[in-house]
Amino acid sequence: MSIYHWIVLTGFGICFLLCLFQFFRIMLSGKPVDPAQPRGKVGTAIAYSFTGAMSPLKKETAYLHLPTYTAGIIFHLGTFLSFFWLVLHFFNVHIILWLIYGSSIFLIASSICGLSIFIKRILNPTLRNLSHPDDYFSNLLIAGFQTLSAITLLWDRLIPSLFLYAGILFLYIPLGKLRHTVYFFTSRIHLGIFYGRRGVWPLKKQKRW
Repeated sequence: MSIYHWIVLTGFGICFLLCLFQFFRIMLSGKPVDPAQPRGKVGTAIAYSFTGAMSPLKKETAYLHLPTYTAGIIFHLGTFLSFFWLVLHFFNVHIILWLIYGSSIFLIASSICGLSIFIKRILNPTLRNLSHPDDYFSNLLIAGFQTLSAITLLWDRLIPSLFLYAGILFLYIPLGKLRHTVYFFTSRIHLGIFYGRRGVWPLKKQKRW
């Protein structure tokens, strides 16, 4: 392996261990004594927390801002796709040409969605007042990762640069806003436990008389 392979591998290893530590720390510290009598199935509620409860129709912040919600979904999908291609580049896996071009086009589109969210955060007074410098930096860091991934698909000479960028990104994930990749799972699990114990989730269909 080249020095660039070791850079991205080291960054990933440190990121994984720190995120794993944060996950268990949050899960253990966020487990209060609940005197309520169990009325539902916690496992089913946790599954619902990651599925039905994530529907934009169930989230006020989503259905009132569908364009931004859609842009955010595309932006996140672009991140997953970028990491997918990072793995393929790492193991030097060759993929058919049409998938390379299609992925590159999607990554350009997803990075544009990320930049649109960045611009909205600047122009919208409410979002601007709620924002921290880390919000802007994290947004640009991921948009840059997606853009570089798209360009690398068309010009593989930039793969070492992508590995270096990804190594830095991995080191930053547990330190900045991007650690919400951990908080997402812990918060959804805690919500599933809380509402599942009370028999609230999954939501039951109302009978019509």
